[in-house]
Amino acid sequence: MQVKQCFVSAPGKSILHGEHAVVHGKVALAVSLNLRTYLRLLSTTSGEVTINLPNIDTFLTWDVTELQPLLSDLTGEDDSVDNDLDLNLVKKLREFTGIAEGSTDTRSMAVLAFLYIYLSVFSDLLPSLSVCVWSELPTVCVSLQLCFQPENKSPPLTPSSSSKNTARLELINKWFPRGEDISTGTRSGVDNAVGSGVRLVPTLRILLSNTKVPRSTKVLVSGVKDKINKYPSIITPVLESVDAVSKTCEQTLAEMATDGTSAKHYSILEDLIDINQHHLNVMGVGHPSLDTLCRVTLAHGLHSKLTGAGGGGCGITLLRPETEPSVVRAAVQELKEAGFDCWETSLGGPGVLMHSPNSIPQNTLSILNSY
Repeated sequence: MQVKQCFVSAPGKSILHGEHAVVHGKVALAVSLNLRTYLRLLSTTSGEVTINLPNIDTFLTWDVTELQPLLSDLTGEDDSVDNDLDLNLVKKLREFTGIAEGSTDTRSMAVLAFLYIYLSVFSDLLPSLSVCVWSELPTVCVSLQLCFQPENKSPPLTPSSSSKNTARLELINKWFPRGEDISTGTRSGVDNAVGSGVRLVPTLRILLSNTKVPRSTKVLVSGVKDKINKYPSIITPVLESVDAVSKTCEQTLAEMATDGTSAKHYSILEDLIDINQHHLNVMGVGHPSLDTLCRVTLAHGLHSKLTGAGGGGCGITLLRPETEPSVVRAAVQELKEAGFDCWETSLGGPGVLMHSPNSIPQNTLSILNSY
């Protein structure tokens, strides 16, 4: 029997500048992306825990009695979410799920992150739950804590002066990095900060392109670290330059937000995009597919860079306010012919929100309710 349910969404994240450099103490400039990931959590009395991730073709169910013994592997210090990742529990979860130590694929990381947070949050008595996540984005991340709310029909959750809302956002912001530790090996703090809050920036039109080239964030982060250790006198100045790019972009966006946009501002943003893309190639996180993105869009007078881990994945293309729809259509057509998926969208928007069913796009609600 169904007891209660809730619906939550969180925005996508786009890193304008600072990928990888942020892991090494440099500034990263990230904002919310106007494409969202929706989560439906259903409390049941089935005695089972089910996770449905249709974007990555993952549908798994466990008996609560199977998971209960794993609670004994908790260190007992997890009451504070500021503690480091419990590596003993991660090891036990890998053994329990059969996920090999070296596995870094999206499906495996999502499953490990889900079970880790589920066991850590409900460290006394494990409830029966059914969780379904559907994303408008090409990849899916799950932060189970987003839906651990007692109300069945809560008002939208938005950053405000409300102590109740603030406490929820702080809890999300603290728990999310546990999943990031598992999936990337090193947390930057960017994803949870963007997802749980709102960053005020001028609205920027962009084209988001998915190269559909799979990559492992954990492997790429490790590769950059190895390159820094091998060539410190070469790569460290590159990180410093990326830091300067991020700060220059931040200053430019602040001017645009207060004084209005101008052609000069967009010229600066385009220059910074080109410069940072070259930096990322030097770090070793570029890819021929991303070179194709930059080449195709530049032929139409547009400027692109990778966003996120690189090595394939996604890229963003800045669109000026005056960019004609015909120009965008022509670029999209060429990118689709190259095998990419593209979305014209914008940067900026609300952080995590709770929804009533009638506030969710109908096609998304249908997908969530079908599992």
